[in-house]
Amino acid sequence: MSNANLYALIRSRFPADPAAVFLDAGDGRTLTYGALDGESARLASMLRGLGVAKGDRVVVQVHKSMEAVVLYLACLRAGAIYIPLNTAYTPAEVGYFLGDAEPQVFVCAPEAHRALVPEIEKAKVPHTLTLDANGHGSLAEAARDARPDDEIAACTGDDVAAILYTSGTTGRSKGAMLTHANLSSNALSLHRIWGWMPGDVLLHALPIFHVHGIFVALHCALLNGSKVFFLDRFDAAKVLALLPRSTVMMGVPPSIRASWRNRP
Repeated sequence: MSNANLYALIRSRFPADPAAVFLDAGDGRTLTYGALDGESARLASMLRGLGVAKGDRVVVQVHKSMEAVVLYLACLRAGAIYIPLNTAYTPAEVGYFLGDAEPQVFVCAPEAHRALVPEIEKAKVPHTLTLDANGHGSLAEAARDARPDDEIAACTGDDVAAILYTSGTTGRSKGAMLTHANLSSNALSLHRIWGWMPGDVLLHALPIFHVHGIFVALHCALLNGSKVFFLDRFDAAKVLALLPRSTVMMGVPPSIRASWRNRP
């Protein structure tokens, strides 16, 4: 029986050349597909070392970075349930999510850690790590000593891969469970319907704590083995400079979602 783990599907679509660039920050910093596979294996090993087992939750409230993407994929590899939180949530709001999700690991920005300590202790989170926008913090330090583990946890399509909390407009936020099959089917369908082609390059200026930024844009690019210009935030000048070198861009105007193509 084949492994329905989303990471197994993603890795099966990686470029043949491990030196092919996946993420390009536009300032000289890059992450290749080979490095993505190796570093996600290292982080998955580190998570397992902290006692993270299949089905355990990992809550993440960090700034957008290449390392944050690797962390997400490491959670998939380990069979853990990834729970991203908006970086604008207050400590009290984060406390609610920690209490509800009961994570084995919480990863936050170093500058936010002090204010979150009371909530972390109240929720009795076993392990807390930090990760900043430059990829530094106790998470990186812990991963540095971990030995990469190439294992991809065996999952069925019904196993939960991620939990996204709703906006809470009609009450307290509720955790929406997304399975490996949910995310795989969605990514494969959008990749086909939107007509992704070899050589497509994605311009990514969205946050990665919501559905479109991580589960739509990045999943499609990964399934295509594409290069991604990975901006830490939307910057009009940078976007305009990179548009001529991109073929796909996804954006979220006030009232609609939009995508753009730059092809003959």
